[in-house]
Amino acid sequence: MTTYVRTELRRLVESRARRTCEYCLIHEDDTYLGCQVDHVIAEKHGGATAEDNLSYACTCCNRAKGSDVGSIAVGTGEFVRLFNPRTDRWGEHFRLNGAVIESRTAIGEATIRLLGMNEPERILERRALREAKRYPPPTTNEHLPGDGA
Repeated sequence: MTTYVRTELRRLVESRARRTCEYCLIHEDDTYLGCQVDHVIAEKHGGATAEDNLSYACTCCNRAKGSDVGSIAVGTGEFVRLFNPRTDRWGEHFRLNGAVIESRTAIGEATIRLLGMNEPERILERRALREAKRYPPPTTNEHLPGDGA
């Protein structure tokens, strides 16, 4: 069961994210299916429908994430939580290498893998958007400190 997100709360989440997916940084205008309000911690895991638990996610990231909150880390076999746009800084867990999103941490690696952020079609999409100077959107620069992309 999903709780209805009030219009004003939905607008706040959209505005705060500048209409950009808080996971893969694609702008809503550049996605065929648009973006959605996502519960960072799913309701079935006790997550609230509240400002501090909602993020803006493109449909690809949101569908892949589903109600997941973490994954098993490659290499260590230990549970690692996913990236949380409300408490984490994008640039601490990810970096752009052209159109490829690379991990800087186990949290980044698990999020990239689980959300399919580097599936071939998604890289092609970001590459085309980079060539058109639309990726990453200029509004995401504060997320990318020190990234040489």
